[in-house]
Amino acid sequence: MDKPKVVLGVSGGIAAYKACELLRRLTESGHDVRVVPTASALNFVGEATWSALSGHPAVTQVWESVHEVPHVRIGQEADLVVVAPATADMLAKAAHGLADDLLTNTLLTARCPVVFAPAMHTEMWENQATQENVATLRRRGAVVIEPAVGRLTGVDTGKGRLPDPGEIFEVCRRVLARGTHSADLAGRHVVISAGGTREPLDPVRYLGNRSSGRQGYALARTAVARGARVTLVAANSELADPAGADVVRVGTAVQLREAVLKAAADADAVVMAAAVADFRPAHYATGKIKKKDGEEPAPVELVRNPDVLAELSAGRARPGQVVVGFAAETDDVLANGRAKLARKGCDLLVVNEVGEDRTFGSTENEAVVLAADGSATEVPHGPKEALADVVWDLVAGRLG
Repeated sequence: MDKPKVVLGVSGGIAAYKACELLRRLTESGHDVRVVPTASALNFVGEATWSALSGHPAVTQVWESVHEVPHVRIGQEADLVVVAPATADMLAKAAHGLADDLLTNTLLTARCPVVFAPAMHTEMWENQATQENVATLRRRGAVVIEPAVGRLTGVDTGKGRLPDPGEIFEVCRRVLARGTHSADLAGRHVVISAGGTREPLDPVRYLGNRSSGRQGYALARTAVARGARVTLVAANSELADPAGADVVRVGTAVQLREAVLKAAADADAVVMAAAVADFRPAHYATGKIKKKDGEEPAPVELVRNPDVLAELSAGRARPGQVVVGFAAETDDVLANGRAKLARKGCDLLVVNEVGEDRTFGSTENEAVVLAADGSATEVPHGPKEALADVVWDLVAGRLG
């Protein structure tokens, strides 16, 4: 089979050096990559580096190899165009259809999915002109990944950092898998909870669960690849932040409730994939609880945590908001799932069987997605990303 053809556009920002890692991941995973840098990008990484790593000449202007008509052919033949980093200048040119070099010409001739990974200073990203350019590109079906928060050029810190190249690669992989239908969540804001809450008993102990957050993170990655603006409320997960997601870190069920309700105020869909503790200790010991010789420990009194899923379903922040829950069951899986769906009042409930060696911490999952209208969608055993895509398919259908 022919290798998927990827065009890696590199614009003139200091983060250009990170694109070398993205190029390596793309080529090593079996993609045929053509690097198209801007002239400014070559001030940061030279042509020899791009050519050596990709196996193709890296040219910037339409006047080179004119007989091959590169300004048309490269875009026509591509299965994916990804621009990383995408500077404010490049986003403006792409939004306004300018074509003054090979990369901007390629963007105009491409009929495949296009991904932009912006990188710039916070002030430039937040400028109204940049935000309008981003909105224009998203409206046309491009996937514009939200930049990360972190150290920028010099001593500055803020939003505008290029996301981790490995995470950009994951977005590209998902976009390629979906093809021209990749941006069906463009213009939508989705909120996802992931991980497992921990309820403190004393300064060193807590009540927790086995959730790793992998399913919630898979939901976030696939939503980004489908064009959504993603808020990920992550409870005690050690996974790398998904590229393009705004990550809010929480610890307890009460903290998760506060973060989810705040983010859900303008969300089109909320997916509660986190394993939220049903109970918490009624009393928190300010010092470590000591064991005493000859004495049994005092019983731990528990109180109920707020039911975040039921609260979201009962008081939807906006008309048409789709609410999705998860039910981890150990027995009578479907019967318990249907009862929970009715009790919680959500639109969809993802029901799966869990155990010490099932689902938690695994990269794979299987489930049945129950709907309030009585339908059921079986998802066979496979990668958690596959389940995530099924969930978003069902959500997208309900969003109209």
